[in-house]
Amino acid sequence: MSASPRILLLTPPLTQLNTPYPATAYLKGFLGSRGYACTQADLGLELVLKLFSEEGLARVFAEIEAGGFELSDNARRMVRLQRSYLSTIGPVIRFLQNKDNTLAPRICHSRFLPEAGRFDNVADLESAFGTMGLTDQARHLATLYLEDLADLIKETVGPQFGFSRYAEKLAMSATSFDALHEALHTPPNLVDRMLLELADALVARVQPDVVGFTVPFPGNLYGALRLAGRIKQLRPTVKILMGGGYPNTELRQIREPRFFDYVDYLTLDDGEGPWLRILDLVVGCQLSVVSEVPDSSGEKPTTNNQQLTTNLQRTFLRNAVGEVEYINHPYPDIPHPEVGTPDYSDLPLTEYLSVIEVLNPMHRLWSDGRWNKLTIAHGCYWKRCSFCDVTLDYIGRYETAPATLLVDRIEQIVRQTGQTGFHFVDEAAPPLALRDLAVELLRRQVSITWWGNIRFEKTFTPDLCRLLAASGCIAVSGGLEVASDRLLALMEKGVTIAQVARVTDGFTQAGIMVHAYLMYGFPTETAQETVDSLEVVRQLFQAGIVQSGYWHRFSMTAHSPVGKNPAKYQVAAIGPEPGDFAWNDLWHDDPTGTDHEQFGPGLAKALYNYMHGVALHEPLQFWFDGLRIPRPTVPRQLIQKALQEAPKPDFAKQNLRLFWLGNAPELPPLDPRPGARATLTFYEQAEDFELKTTPALGQWLHDLLTRLSTDYSTKVLLKDAAATFPPDAGTSSEAFLQSPAWLLLREKGLLLF
Repeated sequence: MSASPRILLLTPPLTQLNTPYPATAYLKGFLGSRGYACTQADLGLELVLKLFSEEGLARVFAEIEAGGFELSDNARRMVRLQRSYLSTIGPVIRFLQNKDNTLAPRICHSRFLPEAGRFDNVADLESAFGTMGLTDQARHLATLYLEDLADLIKETVGPQFGFSRYAEKLAMSATSFDALHEALHTPPNLVDRMLLELADALVARVQPDVVGFTVPFPGNLYGALRLAGRIKQLRPTVKILMGGGYPNTELRQIREPRFFDYVDYLTLDDGEGPWLRILDLVVGCQLSVVSEVPDSSGEKPTTNNQQLTTNLQRTFLRNAVGEVEYINHPYPDIPHPEVGTPDYSDLPLTEYLSVIEVLNPMHRLWSDGRWNKLTIAHGCYWKRCSFCDVTLDYIGRYETAPATLLVDRIEQIVRQTGQTGFHFVDEAAPPLALRDLAVELLRRQVSITWWGNIRFEKTFTPDLCRLLAASGCIAVSGGLEVASDRLLALMEKGVTIAQVARVTDGFTQAGIMVHAYLMYGFPTETAQETVDSLEVVRQLFQAGIVQSGYWHRFSMTAHSPVGKNPAKYQVAAIGPEPGDFAWNDLWHDDPTGTDHEQFGPGLAKALYNYMHGVALHEPLQFWFDGLRIPRPTVPRQLIQKALQEAPKPDFAKQNLRLFWLGNAPELPPLDPRPGARATLTFYEQAEDFELKTTPALGQWLHDLLTRLSTDYSTKVLLKDAAATFPPDAGTSSEAFLQSPAWLLLREKGLLLF
């Protein structure tokens, strides 16, 4: 090894097809700021491109024909159509990479794609995409085509394959390592072999001394361990590290020594600090090798590697006696402002696939188009929700970074990637941090498009929503969870249904799409509350203030308040008992609630139709075939009444900041004659407008709006502006704040937040 180790950072299969998972980019950026050079690769993407190519599919079909598989009718049909698949796979991949959009008409209007089982229930594309969405229709059909091929692969040569997961079942709630151990010791199937071929070429090119795997989800673990085993064979002296969301939640109590046949160091929580300590150890080991050569005095210098090992931070390893040991020297965490800018260099950004898997507006954002991932703040500023892993570092430790630094990072990422789309991946982006970020983006005239996750809290006023929209926000997602005030209080969400309605209305009015995360089956939830929740959701879609949603079944986790104190929530944890390997998802008994498995299909069916504006007036029973449900007890006008709550008048907002989204108005020379009027002319993006008023008031407004449009650094509060209100304006400042002229300015972009 050299004094500066060669570092390879890997994303194993599979996460997303349309954009890189950001963990390696974050770590590469941080380590680069500390003087370490890194190579990174997304082997999930590379595996998909290798498998879904003419050469890759030819290998699939050849192995199917040679392997004596027992095929379903669907699979037999696909094998018979293999010539069509081999001739179309290349063009389809190029189309999904946005390299050949001219293929869209052929996909939509001719029999270009071979069709198998996934096309049986194809949606009404006309209603889903409209008459103008030809490329979107084609992308959805091409996605179904790939999913057909994935089904064939799963049925035959790669039973563990999936587009966003790989052998996920082997790692989910796996208290024992036995199943993974057995799978890893079976001969690799065709998909495994393709993955290992990619690893061989990459290792030959990089010759790494240190390899790091991010394992964000259960569906990444098998691939990571397969790759780690091969890399150990190729380079026995390599040091392999693993971290990410899966270890952070599932492997916090690992005692399984066989796991460390593949991995030398398993790190928890943020990786920056642990990596620095491990790299110190790796360099120390290198120095120990060098120290075997005597210096000029004949003495052998020594390095205390034992001391370096005890200095590790949040790291599991297998010690000299073969036992799993956890070492956590109390170093301070790397502050959020110092983690650096994600570095996407050496990732093939033009090779990712824009797919449309389901006709859900928010899921479409998730899977279609390449988004730069960035974090506004570390952790969650609320960190109280009882179903969430609030006790873990990634949520529990909250830190922010200055807006100026965030925009510096944004500009650097745009220069590197050429892409201006950003997905802010916070658990819940802080509203005040978003406010400051929006102001800084507007001040610097940095044009980006962004979306992210929030809490539906009252801080998101209509004016703040308009500010975020002006800065490039196009969508937000937030947890409504169970639309019941009793259960929201039990969850400690800190919101009410009425508040959610007003906040989502503010976002919608600002032109920002709203996605609601919905939950059913929370402890003590009754059938009546589930039905009432669906009624609230129906009213939200009927009012047009939520455009997208998704129902999740409640899952109790070991690191959540419910998991740590189930008796408080009137449930009993009934297993599994912690084992030597993973432990997170808990089975539980809810004696005071109801069996919610039966509600899942009806809830999903209703929501799908509500998203498309279908059957919003049907009784809720309409969605539950063969299952009698209670009538909703929620008032039919609950959401409408919440939206009719009168907002505070502007004169009651004296301590709020004034912010003008428009340009400085023009004001011709004032006419000194009595009774003359001043005319302010505003030239804006879509339309021009005029405002006529008294000369004194016209001059005051011109000075105020010119200052607001040219000086974003100085905060002007409403009370500051009122203090300069001209005494000869012909009206009082309080009366002016209720006048048609003021209301016109508020409509056109004069904000208070």
